[in-house]
Formats: sequence, structure tokens, C-alpha cells
Amino acid sequence: MTNQRFDVVVVGGGPSGATAADVLAKAGKQVALLDKAGRIKPCGGAIPPRLIKDFEIPDSLLCAKIRSARMVSPKSRTVDMPIDGGFVGMVNRETFDEFLRERAKEHGATRLKGTYERISREGEVTRVHYLDEAGVEQTLETRLIVGADGALSKVARQEVDKDGPPCVFAFHEIIEAPKAQPGFDGGRCDVIYDGKISPDFYGWVFPHGSTVSVGSGSALQGFKLRQSVTDLRAQAGLTGAKTLRREGAPIPMKPLKRWDNGKDVVLAGDAAGVVAPASGEGIYYAMVGGQLAAEAALECLSTGKATALKLARKHFMKAHGRVFWILGIMQYFWYSSDKRRERFVAICEDKDVQYLTWQAYMNKELVKARPTAHVRIFFKDMAHLFGFGTP
Repeated sequence: MTNQRFDVVVVGGGPSGATAADVLAKAGKQVALLDKAGRIKPCGGAIPPRLIKDFEIPDSLLCAKIRSARMVSPKSRTVDMPIDGGFVGMVNRETFDEFLRERAKEHGATRLKGTYERISREGEVTRVHYLDEAGVEQTLETRLIVGADGALSKVARQEVDKDGPPCVFAFHEIIEAPKAQPGFDGGRCDVIYDGKISPDFYGWVFPHGSTVSVGSGSALQGFKLRQSVTDLRAQAGLTGAKTLRREGAPIPMKPLKRWDNGKDVVLAGDAAGVVAPASGEGIYYAMVGGQLAAEAALECLSTGKATALKLARKHFMKAHGRVFWILGIMQYFWYSSDKRRERFVAICEDKDVQYLTWQAYMNKELVKARPTAHVRIFFKDMAHLFGFGTP
């Protein structure tokens, strides 16, 4: 593979990188998809109907269909939020990511397994250096690079932003789903807002058909996530379930201010910081980011103008920046203390809140209809904010 020539090398084969490679391959470009083998990212695995539709995800990839969510407060108050007439799909990242990579290959992308090392330039020639599975350095000549290699992206740190985005560290255990367990529902996701489980994020119990993801996240240095997951399993009555594997990884919480190096690199997915604050949702935004990075690369290849690479971030933030801003404020305020978490869960009991929340999540757009519902929510939020709501 040494010195093989490509139009674009995509570094990272998760949903973002695989989507970028797929878009580029379908456009007739010579694209390499470089992925480190054997990595499964810790992830709740939820995908909304908008993703399933836009990216043509087959029903066979869904290991569960979630019909409701349960919010759990620090005082064990529970609020169920049913999804009227719809569902949230759940996927196992191991099979989901591989499907996306193989689909890109079927459309013409070249799959390569290896570990990215660096980028070098000599005159008009740009090279991607990586170690193959035998540990031997290989190089790929390319015109452009899409960096989709995760929250700790080496591409991003070497080429765009040396510090990277702020992160929450997530840890989860994949366990066997109980066949009969009081309080457990294979069609419901449980979200736990409790400072003992997470002081600044949340814990989760997400069914995946025959398995369950039980996890927690926190940006607080020194917080013991493994212990919090152990405590969460005990709280959920899942201590006796067989543990299949444990995984941990950083999850970015804020998009980078720049996604390209002004020359030949554009970022996508976690490398660009596109995970939604408050919810931690990343798969949909990763795939959209991969699509937009690919479209920006196509524009750059067509026009020869490196400024086209800026279009990836510009178009993403135009479509989703306001949502990220709102969710960031929510996380900063509502997750800051158990007293506020208690009030946050209480707000979730409101039918207007439930309707607008699900509509926004399922369709990935702020709901413009039903303006009276927004007005009611505003006053209810203010009541809770100043302590007039029921705790």
C-alpha cells in the first residue's frame, strides 16, 4: 500500500468516517478508509427516526425499539415519557459501525486497517503515515484528509487544534438482559439524574435486545465512574446479570471553533466535537458531520479552493448550532446540583415538555409549531427556576 494515491484519506471508521467515505465513494472519488481494528466505542446506541430515514439504515440493524424513556431523580422520583406513535432505534456499535464501513467499501472505498501516525508534506505531495497490523509504517498519498478519529483525534491535534474539545469521560458495562426483572423494561430507556451516579452528567440503563448498556459519564476529575456504574446496577436490580464487557472513552461536549487547517484537512464527528451537550447524543450528529465533511471535500476537489473546507462547520452550525447552544445551557444549569436535578425531572412530567422534547429529538429540529406550548413551558420553567414548582 506504500505511496498508493487517493483523492481523500478518511482517518477513522466510526459512523462519521464511514459516512464520509461512503459519500465520497458514491461521488466517484478514490477514497481510503483507514480504521484501527478491534475498537468498540462505549455508546448508549440510540438513533432517532431522522437518522434511520436519512441514512437508509435497515431495520435488521435495530436490536431494540424504545417506546418510552424514564427519568429518575435524586429522590427516586420517576417520570415516564412515552413516545406517541414512534420509537427510538437501538444499535450495537460493533455491528452498526461495521455495516457502515462495509457499505462504503461496496460503493468503492478502499478499506485499510491500521493506526494513524502523522501527515507529511513535500512540495505538492501530501502523505498519510500509518502503522499496519504488523506494525510496519505505510504511507498513502492524498489530496485531502478527513479526520474522524475520535475525541482524542491525533489528526485534529496535529493539524487543527492542539487542545481538542472539552470532554466528559463515559464508562459503561454491557450486561446480559434479564429475562424477568421487576422495574426493567426492554422497551424503555432509563436516564438517572443523581449526583451520586454522576455529579455533572447522568447515568443510563439502555436496553439492546439481548443485552443492556449500563453506564455513567462525568467531567469531574477523580470521580469514580466504575463505582458509580456498580451502584447504578444495584439501584436498577441488575447486580446479578452477567457482565459481557466494560468500555470507557471520552465524549466531547462542545464543537471546536475550527474544523479545518486551511489547506488539506477537515474534521468530522467526535474529532470536531459534535456530541450534543446535556444528552450526549452523538451518532446522528457524527453521521451528519461526516456527510458535510465529505461534501466540503468534494467542493474543494472540484474548485481547488481550500476555503471550501470551512463549509463543513458552517453548514453544521447553521443547522444545529442553536440546539447545541440550548442544550449546553441546560446542562450547565440543570445538572449543577441535586436540587436542580430534582426540579428538572419534575419539569419532564409536563405533557408539553414531553411533546416538544420528543419532536425535537426524533426530527432533529426545534419545533416551530404549537407556539402556545412554548409559552406555557417558559412560564413553567421560570416557576421551577425560582422555586415555585413542585420539587
